[in-house]
Amino acid sequence: MRTNYDFAPFRRATVGFDRLFDLLENNLTTQIADGYPPFDLVRDGEGRYRINLAVAGFRPDEIDVTAQQNLLIVAGRKKDSDDSHYIHRGITAQDFERRFGLADYVQVKNVDLAEGMLSIELVREIPEEMKPRKIAIGAPGDTAARIADSSANRGEDARPPEAA
Repeated sequence: MRTNYDFAPFRRATVGFDRLFDLLENNLTTQIADGYPPFDLVRDGEGRYRINLAVAGFRPDEIDVTAQQNLLIVAGRKKDSDDSHYIHRGITAQDFERRFGLADYVQVKNVDLAEGMLSIELVREIPEEMKPRKIAIGAPGDTAARIADSSANRGEDARPPEAA
């Protein structure tokens, strides 16, 4: 489903946000088709998240968790067992696939299945070279990084020494 809103003015006024506008225009955020399995999204701290999915009746070998670039896919495929003859089946055994859009630099740290709850721990770790740094005016790129880093290491600010 396409949106009725035109993002063209924002596309012209921004640089590097093409992926964001594509997601908004194409509605490719978390797909919630039938709401199964239900999930909670929890923020555990700065840059730490947890997704809890209720997957009662699934064993660890029936669940696949796949992390791709900016996408987490959780799929459950129930294996048929012919040894049971159900009179009533109230615990669902339907296959599922949930997709979660991930921000840049978000990585899966741990996946655990306990008491019917699948818990996926996520951490956002920004590489050092991507973190903001102060750049001195008039200094070329590499020199600017060294100036900011060396003054931060000494605990001094980057002001030039005063003349006596």
